[in-house]
Amino acid sequence: MIEEDKQELLISEDTYKGSDLGVTVEAYACHFKVWSPLAVQMELLLYPPLTGGSPEEEPNQQNQRALPMQQQEQGIWTLELEGDLSSYRYMYKPTFEDGQSTTAVDPYARAVTMNGEMGVIVSLKQTQPLGWSEDIRPELISPVDAVLYELHVRDFSIHPSSGITHKGKYMAFTEKGIRDSEGNTLGIDHMVELGITHVHLLPIFDFATVDESGVDGDTSDASNYNWGYDPLHYNVPEGSYASRADEPETRIREFKSMVLALHQKGIGVIMDVVYNHTFDTAGSSFEKLVPGYYYRQNADGTYSNGSGTGNEVATERPMVRKFIIDSVRYWAEEYHVDGFRFDLMGLIDTTTMKQLAMELHTEVSPSLLLYGEPWGALESPLGDDMTLKGAQRGAGFGVFNDHFRGVIKGDSDGTGTGFATGADGKEDELWTGVRGAIHDFTDGPSETINYVTVHDNLNLWDKVARTQGLHDSLNFLTYNEDGSIRGCQSVEEAVQKAEPYRQIDPNQMLENETVRRCLLANGIVLTSQGVPLIAAGDELLRSKYGDANSHQSGDMVNAIHWDQKRLFKPVFDYYRGLIQLRREHPAFRLRTREEIEHMRLLEKGNGLLAYELEGTAIHDSWERIIVIYNAAKETRTVSVPTGRWHVVVEGGQAGVDALRTIQSGQVDANALSVTVMYSNS
Repeated sequence: MIEEDKQELLISEDTYKGSDLGVTVEAYACHFKVWSPLAVQMELLLYPPLTGGSPEEEPNQQNQRALPMQQQEQGIWTLELEGDLSSYRYMYKPTFEDGQSTTAVDPYARAVTMNGEMGVIVSLKQTQPLGWSEDIRPELISPVDAVLYELHVRDFSIHPSSGITHKGKYMAFTEKGIRDSEGNTLGIDHMVELGITHVHLLPIFDFATVDESGVDGDTSDASNYNWGYDPLHYNVPEGSYASRADEPETRIREFKSMVLALHQKGIGVIMDVVYNHTFDTAGSSFEKLVPGYYYRQNADGTYSNGSGTGNEVATERPMVRKFIIDSVRYWAEEYHVDGFRFDLMGLIDTTTMKQLAMELHTEVSPSLLLYGEPWGALESPLGDDMTLKGAQRGAGFGVFNDHFRGVIKGDSDGTGTGFATGADGKEDELWTGVRGAIHDFTDGPSETINYVTVHDNLNLWDKVARTQGLHDSLNFLTYNEDGSIRGCQSVEEAVQKAEPYRQIDPNQMLENETVRRCLLANGIVLTSQGVPLIAAGDELLRSKYGDANSHQSGDMVNAIHWDQKRLFKPVFDYYRGLIQLRREHPAFRLRTREEIEHMRLLEKGNGLLAYELEGTAIHDSWERIIVIYNAAKETRTVSVPTGRWHVVVEGGQAGVDALRTIQSGQVDANALSVTVMYSNS
């Protein structure tokens, strides 16, 4: 830990304003810049290019050159080298007043060797796939126009039923025209057919706990699987998703190929980013280059643990804030990424989030979508500066609405119920969430991310099944205190024994109570005001066999089973129809709280909520729209205004075409369902 007076000097020091930290590659020269204000000496360690493998395996490791760097103002060290240094590896070696020295990877590194052991010099112009210069970012006029689809890169394609060649890789998203034996679209074409606007990818920067040398091929090794919330190098794509992790340019080019392919299909790319903590503290480049600066401390000098992972990045300090903003801008500009989801955003100070949002929207693109988790894992010394619900008001970013989530489904992993899963008395809170939380914590609907489940905790099918007491009858996984699985020797055995769909009669699929409750839950999300997010596979009744924390459970638990599209096609069609309804009718995408205030409540109570949307005022082709959520297990009759009403969502059918017409002033809303109808008279 550095001395307290020097720590204060660092914190109060003016931020370096330049945008050239890291390596700047020119035609015949490289410029190196690193911030290390406590160092009394800095050397650049330069190594020849690798022919493959990791640095430890290479005999030319001994050919390093130690080159002194020059000290400038504001703690900057710099060096310019002439010549073509493409593919050369490099490290920094700071020496401090007490004579101690270490080696560190450049925190601004844009390319690394396998498993991130060294930085690599690359010309980013050489990493552009064919057509990259013509790539166009899908326009997003308002955040409420988005339909988000949260997905893990490996889960997307690793199962044999995906029909995809590049299993578990970035390039899986470039494979088009794949269909199953019955002609159903798979892969990227499935997402297009579903109608989502953005794919929200779990962390795809370089993370620590997957051995990049051991992920080739179709493997179910759970020990080498992770969601990626363990940052190693923030500005480098993860190598395990590339066809060659040992080729630094390949992972960059294939990441860009993925973005390009999605953009060509009209789908934006959201990166899940984790700036609140790193995988390691003492071994991190941050700590090695500027000891004690990048991590938040408690009053007694110990590292704070608001992330629950042993360290907490001090985002409020000027050069940490700069790093985060520089990093996000780099992904948005170099990789054409369309938005960012901030993990444990509560641990990022509000000033940083507001500055980041303003800078990205004014200097990069107003279409960039920004949102995050407005909480931390544990107590943080950040205190009142935490970015919690309400801190986002008018600041250009949104937050996950866990209030609405709980109201709809209940708790995350237990038997607790919500409106869609059997709880009584949730109608008032549901009405608050349906209106974009404008009477809760938002200034407008663009600030609330509406969802019921994401990657962590029980997924939707498993949660609903648990609330119905079906966990045991479906043979879901049950873990003992020591982490072993009760009654099984392995995850593979447990998954083979599980029967998540045993209670479904394929001839009466949409009559099944578990199915109907799932459709009701996400039906509320997709018809409410705000920004909807669904977890990948919900439209296929995806199950993780009761595993509530599958971050290291491997492909056996996490892989998306694409053969379920054929089995559960009516469920997919329902999701597709609701998304079409939302995207074609602006009444479900109101922009302002003033527009939302015109929503008219028709009936509320006893497991039912009915309301009317005014289409005329916002130029919807439907003049009046009625939405009814019936969480009761019996049909409910609802009185509606006089007129000719065309029902477009009912039971297990959804879309924009009329299913039937009523004029009686009453409508029967099916049990456990969403009903939507419109009138132009």
